[in-house]
Amino acid sequence: MKNTNTEENRSRADFRRKPDWLKIKLPRGFKTSQVVGLLNEKHLHTICSSGMCPNRGECWGAGTATFMICGNICTRNCRFCNVPTGRPLPLDEKEIDDIVDSVKSLGLKHVVLTSVDRDDLPDCGATHWAKMIRRLKEKCPGVTMEVLIPDFKGREELLDMVIAERPDIISHNMETVRRLTPDVRTFATYDGSLKVLAYLASKGVKTKSGIMLGLGEKEEEILDTMDDLIRVGCSIMTIGQYLQPTKDNFPLQEYIHPDKFTEYGRIGKEKGFRHIESAPMVRSSYHAEKHLH
Repeated sequence: MKNTNTEENRSRADFRRKPDWLKIKLPRGFKTSQVVGLLNEKHLHTICSSGMCPNRGECWGAGTATFMICGNICTRNCRFCNVPTGRPLPLDEKEIDDIVDSVKSLGLKHVVLTSVDRDDLPDCGATHWAKMIRRLKEKCPGVTMEVLIPDFKGREELLDMVIAERPDIISHNMETVRRLTPDVRTFATYDGSLKVLAYLASKGVKTKSGIMLGLGEKEEEILDTMDDLIRVGCSIMTIGQYLQPTKDNFPLQEYIHPDKFTEYGRIGKEKGFRHIESAPMVRSSYHAEKHLH
């Protein structure tokens, strides 16, 4: 008699095995060591590490990093994400100065900032966001900046606080298609995120958003999401492969072939995106400096 459980487990293990196009080696070198050393010294958080980004070796090797502010504990528990969830610590003003010092020490020309959700705070962390952007502009003139923001519960007065500091790009990710959003994200909604992007665009902001593939979405749903983003004025889009961080996260459904990503990139440009990054290894901040031009 066949051991069906063993066969099922073996089949699942085979399915989880990464295809060749997703196998990378993390480069080592002086710049990588310098970035890691500085982050450890300053006790700074990056989405590169917290999000287990597959490009962190490449970016660190080039002397770049995406800084995560407002601590490293999120008040939400989205099923795709590897950032710890729980009760966050109080905001630390020193975090702002440490990031500014790190940007100077590393000689960065373009900075990406993101954050955990801070639904525990009356302003969801918007004041801290504004201070961070303002301080970077004051202390690091000439450095360009992209900010990947949470939805701030859709509160326009909080979005205005970030808009007023005039970062070069404001990004807010859709993460997935409409049908899968309730299963993948907590609290955030598909239409809520569209409303955030529409508001940003209405204020003349250069807006950007991204989605992951491999969660079980269908092609027509991906194209519908593109249309929705174009409709609300989003001009930059990223599309990348979902990589399940742990067995407790949302289960990976499929590895998408690079050719399909290329096709989506072509379609996105035809639909009207000013810039689109579409490849298995693409993440929100990957090659972010290119999105300025």
